[in-house]
Amino acid sequence: MQKLRLSGKLRLIFSAANGNECLEKLKGLFHTEMPQVVFMDLKMPEMDGIETIRIAKSLYPQIHFIVLTIFDDDVKIFDAIKAGASGYLLKHEPAAILEEAVINILETGGAPMSPAIARKALQLLSRSTSADNKAATENEIPESITQREKEILQHMVSGWDAKRIAAELNISTLTVRKHIANIYEKLHVGSRAQIIMLATKHKWL
Repeated sequence: MQKLRLSGKLRLIFSAANGNECLEKLKGLFHTEMPQVVFMDLKMPEMDGIETIRIAKSLYPQIHFIVLTIFDDDVKIFDAIKAGASGYLLKHEPAAILEEAVINILETGGAPMSPAIARKALQLLSRSTSADNKAATENEIPESITQREKEILQHMVSGWDAKRIAAELNISTLTVRKHIANIYEKLHVGSRAQIIMLATKHKWL
């Protein structure tokens, strides 16, 4: 994370050499000291990044985890999203992209991905959809999702952030974020990436 430390725009709370150390350091922090975003490598000794995200997300659901790694294979992308990752970036990305990813998540609830990862994720979702032969009733959007939430869900799957959705629907960004929070709760998910995967898999839109 030397790139971000040199930029001076973000504050580094701690760094860890492996998953166990990361969990221990999170455990020792007061609520007011908790990081909002954690960059997580995948290949680490003792406990890998995916397992660390899975455990940490269950303990600290308010923290956003962005995978920052050299790995771009389908299995790791899929497993990271299932574990609760909010974004997936490759290590060669410059500091400006990493900073933009943090801002994107915190201000608009985005799901930042390196272009190569985004393409793979779409291909992965497409294959998952093609292989999904569940009954039509299982593919319906839950009745608890309102018509307005369906509109917002459609724009989210299209990759729009909260500001763009607000402008399109002529409502405030705060209102959009409240709707997104309701969608998260109703669908029992913790990130935009999981919503996109769920909506695509069940052919909701």
